[in-house]
Formats: sequence, structure tokens, C-alpha cells
Amino acid sequence: MDTDTKADARPASELARMDPHEALDLSIVVPVYEERDNLRPLHAEITAALDVLPYASEIVYVDDGSRDGSVDVLREIGERDARTRVVRFRRNFGQTAAMSAGFDYARGAVIITMDADLQNDPADIGMLMTKLAEGYDIVSGWRKNRQDGFVLRKLPSRLANRLICRITGVRLHDFGCTLKAYRREVVENIRLYGEMHRFIPALAHWIGADTTEMVVNHRARVWGRSKYGISRTIRVVLDLVTIAFLMNFATRPIQVFGRIGLASGFAGTVICGWLTIGKFVVPDSYSLLERMPMLLLGVLLIFVGVQFITMGLLGELMTRTYHEAQGKPIYVVREVISAAPPVDPA
Repeated sequence: MDTDTKADARPASELARMDPHEALDLSIVVPVYEERDNLRPLHAEITAALDVLPYASEIVYVDDGSRDGSVDVLREIGERDARTRVVRFRRNFGQTAAMSAGFDYARGAVIITMDADLQNDPADIGMLMTKLAEGYDIVSGWRKNRQDGFVLRKLPSRLANRLICRITGVRLHDFGCTLKAYRREVVENIRLYGEMHRFIPALAHWIGADTTEMVVNHRARVWGRSKYGISRTIRVVLDLVTIAFLMNFATRPIQVFGRIGLASGFAGTVICGWLTIGKFVVPDSYSLLERMPMLLLGVLLIFVGVQFITMGLLGELMTRTYHEAQGKPIYVVREVISAAPPVDPA
């Protein structure tokens, strides 16, 4: 069990791959935050589900700074079950960070994520693997019969899912369901920040991943309480703006800022031109006081247009610095088919 990597400054992904055992078929990643009473029954259900599957597997628990005794239960489980690893954060970093750490430490060719609150059913693991074997890169769970309150959970979730579908073009009913199956090569090309774990299918769609969904069982919470309320809807909307920008303009920011700048500058120029023509054609039709608000608006729009175009140019410089200085590719290759020997594109 990994309990502390303080003495080793290497990245978590590199440390995870130092394990002497060969790669596994399946990793179950479970972010944990103050779910002490749910952990033992959850582990029993996961191990029961894995025991009947023909895969070499492991379970990775990521404790996100729990203070309710969850760490003691996880330590007990990790010391008792050899195929379990526990990654413990020094403080609460959030579910996205926990998910990212789980991806880094997982060794399976397929990674399945699930919540620690017992609402996701581990019995669905086998169905997710079967669906993934049909050739998909991501299989997302759909809590069609969701066992949560309507006003605080179901309604905001439905509205958010429709908005996400419309903006990203990814047709899923339930982006918020943690129970998902990923191929390793997909999540290795995705970097998570902020609260973007729920947008992994959208980010994966951006790099060409094949995504589908299937109905999964959802159960009512028995112990503990939800750590997320209606307030997260605001964070989802803000993150969605970022996702929309990344999917459409990450490598060409001048296209979004430049369009706004040109539109604003054009409107300001039209207003100022109209006022100028009016001064010479009908000089006595408007007093200076009456013309002043429109004149100020026109000048403001021209300045705003210049600022947006400048922001777009600065964004282009930053994009090139990001990709060129760090060697970041602007594309992701699925495979190369050729009878000739492989050629390194570098």
C-alpha cells in the first residue's frame, strides 16, 4: 500500500509504473471523501464482482483528505487485500484531483471509476467491460432510475446534462455519473484541472474517442450524506465555458477573440461614421449634448474591439509557447497502419 511518497520527487504516474508486477487488465478507481461507514460493504461488493470476472485486476482507493476515520478503514482494507492500493492525500484537493491521482496510480489497461457512497453498483462492472469490448473507448453509466431527491439533485442534473450535450455535441444522458469505463490510452491524453472530471467524455470526444452509454443500477444512499449540493451547478456552468473554449478554440484563440473584436470595432465605426455624416449633412438636427452618449458608445466599442483583437493575438502567442516549448502535440494518433517499418515522426 502506498502511504507516503514524500522522499521521492518523481511524478505520481512514474512512481505508479515502478511496480514490479506486470500490467493488469482492469483497475477500479474509487475517490473517497469521508465515507467511513460505506467502505467495508463497498469493498466486499467490489471484490465479489471482480472474483467472477476473468481479469487480472486491482482496486485503487484515493482518500481525498478525509477526517472521519475513512483512512483507518482503508488502511485495514489495504493491508488485508493484496490487490488493493490506497493513495492518501495530505488534504482535501477535490474529486477531480482524486480522479486524476487514481488514473496515475492505476495499472490496468481498462480503468473503471465509481463513487464510494454505495450508490453505484459494483455488479455493473462486468457489463461495462462487455460493452467496452465492442470497440468503444469510453462507456458511461446512465442512472436512468436515479434514487435521489428531485429538486436538489435530479432537476439540476437534467438541466446541466442538456446544456452540456448542446454545447459539447456529446450525446449522453448522465455526465455526472461517476461509474464509467475508460481505456488507458484515452485518459493518458487528458489532463484534469479544477472540477472537470465530469467532462472527461467531452474532452475525450475532442481527441476522437468513441463514447457510448449504458443504463446502470443506482441505489439510494444508506450511510452518510452527499458532499455535493445545488451550489456545484454554478461550477459546472463555469467549467462548461472552459470546455467549450478548449474544444473549439484551444489552438486558435484569435478566432473567438478576433470575431468579437471585429464585431465591436465595426459597430463602433458605424456609430461614429453616422454621427460624423449627421454633423455635416444636418448640422442643426442634434445638439452636442444629445449626440454625446452615442459618440461615447461608438468610441468605447472601437476601443473594446482593439482590446479583444489584442487579447486574441496574445492568446495565439501563449498557445504557441504552450505547444512548442513543451512539445505538446496538436493531434492524437489512434494507430498507424503500414507494411513498412514504423517511422518516428520526430
